[in-house]
Amino acid sequence: MARAAFNVLVLLYKKEMDEIEYCIFKRADMEIWQFIAGGGEDKETPIEAAARETLEEANIEAGKLFPLTSMCFVPANQFSEAAQVSWGSETSEIPVYCFASKVDKECEILISEEHLEYKWCSYEEAQDLLYFDLDKTALYELKEKVI
Repeated sequence: MARAAFNVLVLLYKKEMDEIEYCIFKRADMEIWQFIAGGGEDKETPIEAAARETLEEANIEAGKLFPLTSMCFVPANQFSEAAQVSWGSETSEIPVYCFASKVDKECEILISEEHLEYKWCSYEEAQDLLYFDLDKTALYELKEKVI
């Protein structure tokens, strides 16, 4: 399985009446809070990778994923040497595409070993806990689109 030259970020949220909650995950390797994240595999499209990562990391079928405009680029040297070699020397950074999916209020999440825990929280709490700027930017975009 070859590592594709892109990453994805998936924001799960649920809405009941006027209350919206966002699901964040605490990474086991870095002990930071972020949304579901991962890289594409083989010939996957970004949206296919987002659906797979959601299933792998939260054990839920992503509902209708919709793309967000928020994105960033990550230096290629942040990834394994094998991935960098497969991408070629002309790839100096890879894009990170963001998606969101609304889940049912009864949705049961079963986290993978990549995470220590997950938490449903308000926009304000998520903004305080999230580590990466892209996660915070994508959260803001989602909040503005859902309200």
